[in-house]
Amino acid sequence: MKISDIIASAGVIILLIAFLLNLTKKMQAGSFAYSLLNFIGAGLCCYASWLVTFYPFIVLEGVWALVALISLFKVPRGTSAD
Repeated sequence: MKISDIIASAGVIILLIAFLLNLTKKMQAGSFAYSLLNFIGAGLCCYASWLVTFYPFIVLEGVWALVALISLFKVPRGTSAD
């Protein structure tokens, strides 16, 4: 097995764990932990795609990682009572 396969497999496992935990209501989609798992998983998948120069997944996983990273720094907003 090549290093890119190992990295991609680790990333996919992390993404699937986050997805499963969310589906079983053990982790909220808006939580820090969920965003962190998505960032790490997508980042690993993006890097593995870059290693094998598979551009569609570099874009997909890169955008996924970027969105997850942005959500890690999202400032919680209060809800309006109106």
